[in-house]
Amino acid sequence: MQKISLLGAAAFLAIAPAAAMPPPLPEVEGKDAATLRAEMESGQIYEGLTPLVYLERIGRIDDHGPKLDAVIATRSQGELAEEGKRLYDERMAGKARGPLHGIPILIKDNIEVAGTMPTTVGSLALKDNVTNRDAPIIARLRAAGAIILGKTNLSEWANIRSQDSTSGWSAVGGLTKNPHALDRNTCGSSSGSGAAVAASLAPLAIGTETDGSITCPPGSTASSASNPASGWSAARISSRSATARIPQAR
Repeated sequence: MQKISLLGAAAFLAIAPAAAMPPPLPEVEGKDAATLRAEMESGQIYEGLTPLVYLERIGRIDDHGPKLDAVIATRSQGELAEEGKRLYDERMAGKARGPLHGIPILIKDNIEVAGTMPTTVGSLALKDNVTNRDAPIIARLRAAGAIILGKTNLSEWANIRSQDSTSGWSAVGGLTKNPHALDRNTCGSSSGSGAAVAASLAPLAIGTETDGSITCPPGSTASSASNPASGWSAARISSRSATARIPQAR
């Protein structure tokens, strides 16, 4: 998993021309997507650094400290910085794409994302499964200006591998812990997405559901979720309500 130091982020910030100096490092803990969007629109925070702050938080809380194991993989610091800066430049040029513009989002690891991150479904059998293609929902999120931050842990094979499987455990990602009570279950195969948002590792996360995999994690992690109708995806596993709906292929 990629790491970031805030000294490195500050150095990235310092390369901007003095006249165009963006705001300081953003504070992201407890903020939902609507709050981040408002702060981006008002110039209080900078898209070029926001995903890097989440990346640092993932390293500090998910990989170390309480070690939540909610996030299974992340994109590189360089990729995220470059994409964030490009989206910031678009906003400054009056070309913001919509409510998800510049908003970091985590993706459950049974959904393909183009790049170097494998799609494992939590299984060691697929640990090297790098397809380098975007699922339709990811292509639409990118087109809407969302920043794909990384992928979340899940119940291996989305809880299909056994009648007795444990919610939130996978061979690749380990056991996802509940950020409010580390010895409690996060519930549902989208447990990594629910725990990540509850711990402010991202303002939004995407999950999938057959029977309770999206609706159960929020009940255990004090977050909220939307399980939309067929043909739609609500980018809304959030500590507060953030409504942005992305149509996907039926």
